[in-house]
Amino acid sequence: MNFHLSAEERVARAQADFRIGVPVLLRAGEARMLALAAETLTADRLDELRALGGEIDVVVTARRAETLRARAYDGDIARIAVPADAAAAWLRATADPASDLKMPMKGPYATRRGGDAALARVAVQLAKQAHLLPAAVTLGGGAELEARALAAGLGQLSIADVANARPEAMALEPVADARVPLEVSEAGRVHVFRPRNGGEEHYAVEIGAPDRRQPVLSRLHSACFTGDLVGSLKCDCGPQLRAALAQIGAEGAGVLLYLNQEGRGIGLANKMRAYSLQDQGFDTVEANHRIGFEDDERDFRIGTEILKRMGFSAVRLMTNNPRKVSMMEGAGVAVTERVPLRVGENAHNRGYLAVKAAKSGHLL
Repeated sequence: MNFHLSAEERVARAQADFRIGVPVLLRAGEARMLALAAETLTADRLDELRALGGEIDVVVTARRAETLRARAYDGDIARIAVPADAAAAWLRATADPASDLKMPMKGPYATRRGGDAALARVAVQLAKQAHLLPAAVTLGGGAELEARALAAGLGQLSIADVANARPEAMALEPVADARVPLEVSEAGRVHVFRPRNGGEEHYAVEIGAPDRRQPVLSRLHSACFTGDLVGSLKCDCGPQLRAALAQIGAEGAGVLLYLNQEGRGIGLANKMRAYSLQDQGFDTVEANHRIGFEDDERDFRIGTEILKRMGFSAVRLMTNNPRKVSMMEGAGVAVTERVPLRVGENAHNRGYLAVKAAKSGHLL
């Protein structure tokens, strides 16, 4: 019996391999490439790559390349040639902004131009999806490289798999739901939704019995470990979460979607890296860019899909972020009203909120 892996399953397996530092064989036409995450690269793995021969690159996003003063000839990424004598620490320092002050003289960098960068682009995408530093180490090759990779039992991923894999938002399944009395309302119910790609689960907190024929009072809330759970004063997430639940409870009906997209979709570890850069004087947007991310990497279509699964087609959306409104409407859920949620400002986050308003368009 032959088991067929779906495109989503192949991509999920590649993400897991990246997290544990295992190379993945990428394929596109006749081209072959071994790729692994720069963050989980070890000295032994680098030696194994060098033993195969060929040219090794560390691939970073254009945002990270700008910080490194490296030319991004490929537009959104830069393929940096790894010197023959470079150690694994040099590659990790190229990817990790925490080393920018410790190792300020890492360059100058020689970046490649010309040729097909599609597989290198996939490698960086996998690192992002694995919530690692958005950088990959790659080695190109052909049939001999593929044979060695298969002999070693490495996973394979074609560029067609990446193109055909459905986004997480389009592949969510309801898992369970149960009554959960809440402080704001005893008529609470928690719904759990699981992505088919094995990613983190997302939750919907339903209060009362919202009329599916009417716009539902709703909030798309991204998980924030520091703000929601331990009371961080660096953001307004915890106060927003509690205020949204209180308002839904006061009205008697509504839905709060709790989406596991920590740190604007970059993961908690990268969020802590961004916080460390903020301590050096960079604002929240600049910090994300220095790591290699965009301002916001979240996919709010996940929340839209959950609402549709629950039978809602229109919302009164509690948000200060107009991007949530446009993305939700673009995904097929009407936003009949934007309900402001201005809470949680304090001396520690006042600058952060000002940057969100000035650079990210939040209506504060």
